Amino acid sequence: MEFNVKVSNVVMRYKDFVALKGVSFTLEQGKVYGLLGRNGAGKTTLLSLLASFIEPTSGTILIGGENPFENSKIMPHVCFIYNTNYKDEDETVMSYFEFAERYRPNFDRDYAKQLATKFKLPLNKPLNKLSNGMQSAFNVTLGLATRSQVTIFDEAYLGMDAPTRELFYQEVLEEQVRQPRIMILSTHLVSEMEYLFDHVLIVNHGHLIIDEPYDEFISRGASVTGEASEVEKFVKGMKQLSMQQLGRTKSVMTYGEINDDAQKEARKLGLEIGPVSLHDLFIHLTKEEEHYETKR
Repeated sequence: MEFNVKVSNVVMRYKDFVALKGVSFTLEQGKVYGLLGRNGAGKTTLLSLLASFIEPTSGTILIGGENPFENSKIMPHVCFIYNTNYKDEDETVMSYFEFAERYRPNFDRDYAKQLATKFKLPLNKPLNKLSNGMQSAFNVTLGLATRSQVTIFDEAYLGMDAPTRELFYQEVLEEQVRQPRIMILSTHLVSEMEYLFDHVLIVNHGHLIIDEPYDEFISRGASVTGEASEVEKFVKGMKQLSMQQLGRTKSVMTYGEINDDAQKEARKLGLEIGPVSLHDLFIHLTKEEEHYETKR
């Protein structure tokens, strides 16, 4: 059974506050999706809807062609991993593995134990005795080892140190080769994680403002650098996200296609056109959208 996701015109309202405003997109098996947004943008609300923790005010969510809410056929195949407070949990790591094995049809205990070894996670230690970093390692171990067709990580790796996060990132890539699934990574660590993404979703003020393959999205960002007056003439009429100037040298970040003819013209003018990172595009596009929303 294919567990592709289709979200259509979803609105989520909490009394007078509208957290999501007519959001629509599809997710396909075998892809890693990067979900980005500033604090309060609507990311966690969206993920909670996908995990069927809550129902939308209006609109539809289909997983495998069915409404997943309270659907015993679908929900065992959707795993939502997020930061959890384990202060009252005295069960051991292995006990949780055994519990997951009973309720998650694709849970692989051997793989979970391999990950525990990789993350130096003690199997017989109670969860409330683990450090924050070890609890985060436990969370991502559960998420990976469930091998759920839809696996969601909502900042679940923040407690881990940089080397351990890198182990997790490499495991994500390798696991997608072994057991392809829909994997959603919601993160503020954009520059650290962007190489993992096949597709980018950006939510801002409850709107889905970007829903594109990573390569296509990144290709539309560019930095134009050179003599200030030449740069100003070249970027006139383009969507400009930011500008920096030092003496007579100016650099402008643009958003939009720069075709081959325009690139040839830039070279004639002595201008350098360079790439822009996902991190920079995210910051400046959400900032601009914020201004737009305020003006409107």
